Amino acid sequence: MHRSHADQPLLITTVPQSSEQEFEHRRRRYALMMAVRAVCVVVAALIYQWSLWVALLCLIAGAALPWCAVLIANDGPPKNKARALGVPIVSTERALTAGEDERTVDG
Repeated sequence: MHRSHADQPLLITTVPQSSEQEFEHRRRRYALMMAVRAVCVVVAALIYQWSLWVALLCLIAGAALPWCAVLIANDGPPKNKARALGVPIVSTERALTAGEDERTVDG
């Protein structure tokens, strides 16, 4: 009997994260980026007297990081390519074949 690729069991490493785990990961990444932004703004305020260029770079980073953090936080996992293209998903379940005496049970 020939088995197709769809009949193979899923590997645990290919199962996607739960939505709660995925949300928690994005929330942590957002918090880390906003903490880096706060550090950039404080460093810019402390260092502007010694180096205006470094202070400006820190301010630019402090202005760009919130935008990047929001984009990354709102980005979900990649969608299934078939669903994104509007292709209907075909079930890979197969019905049982009839027994040796060719009887089937309905219902």
